[in-house]
Amino acid sequence: MAEKKASSKYVCVSDICAAMEKIAPLGLAQDWDNVGLLAGDPAAVVRRVLVCVDLTADVVVEVVKRKAQMVVAYHPPLFKPVSRLNAASQGTDAHVFACIAKGVAIYSPHTALDAADGGTNDGLAGLCHVKNPASIEFVDSPGPCECKMVVFVPPAEVDAVAEAMFAAGAGHIGQYSRCGFRLAGQGTFLGSAETNPTVGQAGRFERVDEIRLETVVPEARVADVVGAMRAKHSYEEPAFDIYPLRRPPVGGMGRCGALDRPVQLGSLAAALKRGLQAECVQIVGDSRTTVSRAICAAGAAGGTVFKTGLRNGDVVVTGEMRHHDALAVLRHGACAIVLGHWTSERPALQSVANRLAASLPGLIAELSTADREPFAAA
Repeated sequence: MAEKKASSKYVCVSDICAAMEKIAPLGLAQDWDNVGLLAGDPAAVVRRVLVCVDLTADVVVEVVKRKAQMVVAYHPPLFKPVSRLNAASQGTDAHVFACIAKGVAIYSPHTALDAADGGTNDGLAGLCHVKNPASIEFVDSPGPCECKMVVFVPPAEVDAVAEAMFAAGAGHIGQYSRCGFRLAGQGTFLGSAETNPTVGQAGRFERVDEIRLETVVPEARVADVVGAMRAKHSYEEPAFDIYPLRRPPVGGMGRCGALDRPVQLGSLAAALKRGLQAECVQIVGDSRTTVSRAICAAGAAGGTVFKTGLRNGDVVVTGEMRHHDALAVLRHGACAIVLGHWTSERPALQSVANRLAASLPGLIAELSTADREPFAAA
């Protein structure tokens, strides 16, 4: 069994999970993905962690031989729900079983690392010398949901109502508090005979001066803020609205941008092959074509690529590409470099290991040497 955390000087599984959350926030992952701690005891002590693309049988042997207590596997070895874990299975569940049996924790960042700053797609863009790479797709910012609350208040009461709402939890934006907006206007109403309006008379159409007061409210505090507003508002029926807010998007999948200088497709492909020590590199298009802008999609390029609006002078740099997507690239007048799925993702992992070691003194974080490209040149 894995050792338990005995002292604060030791690094444990939960510390590595927290460090990985800073490197590749799990909120950036695609909703279909399976990321985070997949197996292991958060309190177990970790002295050595290995980082790999794929958790294969050879990697498991290496993990045991090098006495690692945790592995960060980019591809999740548990992807779909499983009903059993068998040591003799032909699937990756057998490797998960072996790790569990040896007390080795497993963590997977996958698409969270693709989307993160300094992740797989930024690494690929850097190898292509893309200037100021921008995301192709975006994801909603991780964090709690918020609402915008708008209430209409008599001018004499607006300060008291606003302060009550702030005290109940409204008005926080980052490091700022008591944030709100006020706009003067005129409200109208016609109360039935059963009403008792604070201003004007029942049964008569009224026009009154009011302030539109609006502020942000955490979704979990809406009921408290509404209650505080009602307690300070003099109206029998205060008029107010609550709007759900989407958090602003942050960088997501893929990267695109201009190359630092135009280059021939064949020359860029050759440079990437040398730099990555790639086994198999393919191109789509004429090797003499001059390219000036790259669309980088580590792993498997799909619909993400075409959201950029491909054009002449574009090169798609990716790990793998379907036949019909390659034809579509050509129809757009663009071209592509296909590096191999594993090869396109591996470069970012050295940075992951370095950042883990730097953020957790005493931890040894290394790349697996048994993790290999499954394809080879004939």
